[in-house]
Amino acid sequence: MLESLLDPWRWERSLQDFPDYLEGFGMTLRVTAAGWLIAMCIGILLGLISTKQNKALKAVSRIYIQFFQNTPITIQFFFFYVGVPAIIKQLFHMSKAYRLSKFVIGIFGVGLYHGAYIAEVIRSGIEAVPGGQKEAALSQGFTENQAMAYVILPQTLKMILPPLTSQTLALLKNTSTLAMVVGLDLMYYADKSVGYTGYFQGYLIAAAMYFAVCFPLAMLVKVFERNAARNPELKRKKKKSRGGGLI
Repeated sequence: MLESLLDPWRWERSLQDFPDYLEGFGMTLRVTAAGWLIAMCIGILLGLISTKQNKALKAVSRIYIQFFQNTPITIQFFFFYVGVPAIIKQLFHMSKAYRLSKFVIGIFGVGLYHGAYIAEVIRSGIEAVPGGQKEAALSQGFTENQAMAYVILPQTLKMILPPLTSQTLALLKNTSTLAMVVGLDLMYYADKSVGYTGYFQGYLIAAAMYFAVCFPLAMLVKVFERNAARNPELKRKKKKSRGGGLI
């Protein structure tokens, strides 16, 4: 097994497909960037809704979050690939179903899925800010929205940077699921190369390309975690949580 992995001919043959890997990697990065923007928009909206007193909106937020967190992302991709075109066909009485583009399926697949997780990150971050901060802002003449924008959210951002970066990392890796549904991403071309040549080196090349992006993000998470650990307020809350309190 080790000899086959070190075989120079197999590496040379696998690297002949490197232009395809680059094309797939570009698709992966584009889906990651656009999907992250969608996830952030959804996460911010639902995260803010989750902290409001409106029970109807909070219920909608909880249903969305629970649904996307408790169903596999692969099924969600297949829904966009098969289900959405069928629904559009029925709604508009079309003669045939038109599939969404692979890029659209990819960005909404990872965007909607990770939006649920980011919403929870933002909600927990907002709730971790002491209630006195909001009360002090309101006493100074701020409206509730101004208090949220200028007092609560800036403090929240410092606390949620580590888990937010972790979600970005997870989103990038989850784009590999596209290979199972529509393809054209990095993992799709790795599968294609290995399936054609039978050489496992294709997967190692793809793994190295994922690692080149994911490792710096993982290190960034560590940096944010160290910075957050120096925050006295966070230390106080961690001690409180260990003693049975809630964050």
